[in-house]
Amino acid sequence: MDNYYLGVDVGSVSTNIVLINENNEVVYKEYLRTQGKPIDILKDGIGRLAKEAGYNNIHGAGCTGSGRQLASIVIGTDIVKNEITAHAIASLNAKPDVRTIIEIGGQDSKIIILRDGITVDFAMNTVCAAGTGSFLDRQAIRLGIAIEEFGDSALKSKNNLRIAGRCAVFAESDMIHKQQLGHNQDDIIRGLCQALVRNFLSNVGKGKDIRGPIMFQGGVAANRGIKEAFQEELGEEVLVPENFDVMGAIGAAILGKERSRDIGYSNFKGLDIYKRDYAVNGFECEGCSNLCEVLEIKEDNKTLARYGDKCGKWTY
Repeated sequence: MDNYYLGVDVGSVSTNIVLINENNEVVYKEYLRTQGKPIDILKDGIGRLAKEAGYNNIHGAGCTGSGRQLASIVIGTDIVKNEITAHAIASLNAKPDVRTIIEIGGQDSKIIILRDGITVDFAMNTVCAAGTGSFLDRQAIRLGIAIEEFGDSALKSKNNLRIAGRCAVFAESDMIHKQQLGHNQDDIIRGLCQALVRNFLSNVGKGKDIRGPIMFQGGVAANRGIKEAFQEELGEEVLVPENFDVMGAIGAAILGKERSRDIGYSNFKGLDIYKRDYAVNGFECEGCSNLCEVLEIKEDNKTLARYGDKCGKWTY
């Protein structure tokens, strides 16, 4: 029977679940919308995996993403790592000589600089919406085009149309102005792709030593127009890996595999966790002037963990 390793990436927009085999090959993946309900979506994803035949032999688990602490408590992972580490590990597994990683998701974006397989610099952006996938989603709705067709439409454009990209508000206003002037929609879409790329490079990528090989991942990597815009701006080929949308989860799975081997066992609770009831309660501790917001997680009315306090009074 084959051994498998679970990786979970819980973000604000998506929750990604993957299984890898001993050779770090992805044998199962699930991309789900988090919808502000990380535990419910996590249970749903694990439930789907549990119904797949032949994947019960899971010997390790890792997690990453903004909801990684919560995911670790619910699933029982062997390692918890930040997104920078997870994306770097997955990228190096896909292409050992990669030197720059560009990752753009729904709500944030990041750049990771590697040299000789080691992360030497990185930057993240969680402030400006103009450099994220949610910005493109909104403009696609405004233009009346499916986001899946956005990139192909940009590639049909024959003209350069510059759209302000330093801010989501300015970009949207400029796009509407260009529409009112009667510009071709394909040209507008290409201009929006170029605006997002300029925004990324002038904010997240500012001052970074960007060298090839360059790998582009995250949900926005599905957009061929964005990939083309990056190649034009950087003058380098930009590679999109096969599993570009779940690279964080792949990295978490690889790290989980390595950790479970090191310790000789796994903390993974099993695929039947989707059958259990979980509840998260928050309360404010009034023990001192810090007024810490403490989160308490319960499984079937049993307290699994508490965290959020600075002094450790409630940590469980």
